[in-house]
Amino acid sequence: MEPSTGISATQGARPRVIVVMPAYNAAKTLERTYADIPHDRVDQIILVDDVSHDETVEIARQLGLDVIIHQQNLGYGGNQKTCYDAALAAGADVVVMLHPDYQYDATRIPALIEPMLGSRFLGDPLAGGMPRWKYISNRFLTIVENVAFGLHLSEYHTGLRAYSRRLLEVIPYHLNSDDFVFDQELVAQVVAAGGLQIAEIAVPTRYFEEASSVNFRRSVVYGLSTLRVVLRFVLHRLRIRRSKKLTARAPAPGTTPPAT
Repeated sequence: MEPSTGISATQGARPRVIVVMPAYNAAKTLERTYADIPHDRVDQIILVDDVSHDETVEIARQLGLDVIIHQQNLGYGGNQKTCYDAALAAGADVVVMLHPDYQYDATRIPALIEPMLGSRFLGDPLAGGMPRWKYISNRFLTIVENVAFGLHLSEYHTGLRAYSRRLLEVIPYHLNSDDFVFDQELVAQVVAAGGLQIAEIAVPTRYFEEASSVNFRRSVVYGLSTLRVVLRFVLHRLRIRRSKKLTARAPAPGTTPPAT
């Protein structure tokens, strides 16, 4: 995802790309995920560990990653907040969020940096092993979100995304949930801000035993939470109930705010 005003990098220089990994018990898949990252296109990799009970931290350090360790579990959304804070502090122009569970094809990062959003549904997620019930629920939520947001995306629920620095400086992501619905709240914030472009590319995915996956009960909770996000957006857009979450922050000094 990227503001229409472009990436805030020094003119003529390659943008500084930082990959962030929100990690929880990723020891079995972290090395494979790391090996697929195109390191010639990435300047830094930051892993934020959310109190894993395996060797995630040890493996990350052996791989030479910059590791941040939470003292208590903050959840998926809370982990991402730390990821983006750290990436911005490290001078990122583009931040790529990659799940370290080897479910998403990290070799697609160079292609992702241009349109800024990876999608499983531009390919064939069922061929990659996605459970049919998850496919159906994902399609339903995507249709609802497309109608509410006025977009035509193939999905909103991918674990491989890229954001420009300017976007993260404008969107009040600290107000978002610490749970899995964080990603959907962020998309709603992007749309509500206006003047921000969202595009997507096809990203192959893999479903296997070690890949993290939300069970059916958690998926139901996630689906209901996503519908609440959509309702909040609609009420905000109609000026029936304004939301602080959907109100853009002032951009950092020296940057150009996106057009509204």
